[in-house]
Amino acid sequence: MKTNHVRAKLKRGEPSVGTWLTLPDPIAARLMAQAGFDWLTVELEHAPVNLETAAISFAVIEAGGAVPLARVPWNTGENIKRVLDTGAWGIVVPMVNSRAEAEAAVAAARYAPRGQRTIGGQLHAASFHTDAATYYQRANDEILVVIMIEHVKAVEAADAILSVSGIDAFFIGPNDLHHSMGKKPAFDSDDQEYCDALKHVFAVGRKHGLASGIHVLDAAAAQRRIAEGYQFIAIASETGMMLSKARETADFLGLGSGRAAVKY
Repeated sequence: MKTNHVRAKLKRGEPSVGTWLTLPDPIAARLMAQAGFDWLTVELEHAPVNLETAAISFAVIEAGGAVPLARVPWNTGENIKRVLDTGAWGIVVPMVNSRAEAEAAVAAARYAPRGQRTIGGQLHAASFHTDAATYYQRANDEILVVIMIEHVKAVEAADAILSVSGIDAFFIGPNDLHHSMGKKPAFDSDDQEYCDALKHVFAVGRKHGLASGIHVLDAAAAQRRIAEGYQFIAIASETGMMLSKARETADFLGLGSGRAAVKY
């Protein structure tokens, strides 16, 4: 059975960088898997990606040498089980605001005795290049569980949330976190409340031995966050990268209306 090299890097305290896939297109996933990122997260929360497209994307991402992850639409057992059973090597769970919600995410992602994930399927084992029996035996040690801290409620409950056994990393969602504070959504800011929230969650995560993660806009921001000790770094998305470069080209040629490119 293949080893989840992203989970292994995080456990060793090393940084791991990836991006989001928001286009419902396995061809885009296949091409992005050649770009050199450690992992690619198929976006099922805010993008028009269905489960079949996600399953094919997981396969082509793995074939390209990257780790296939999925951000599930919401923290439910059905959502988590289905992406894992169709080949994802890990999950990113949005809007986890309490210990109970963190426990539910872990229970859905781990087999007994550590969780309540049920037995079935074929694609999960195929994704790890193994047989079903081996997968069931070793999946708890390979599946990456990342929970999102993206609301002031989660910041306030950080110690209770991040102390839950079975979580590998937390991931800051800066846009929603800003919004929950009554501020304009943004990938980053110098706002004191936001900066204090990041420092607090980072310290709590380190206390509980978890890898810290955050979504950033570009490579320079990724370097800065890695220098600060963040490990699980997402840079924009494939759509954001495509549109940013297209806007740059159009602006250079004096084309279009000068509208800002979508960054995520």
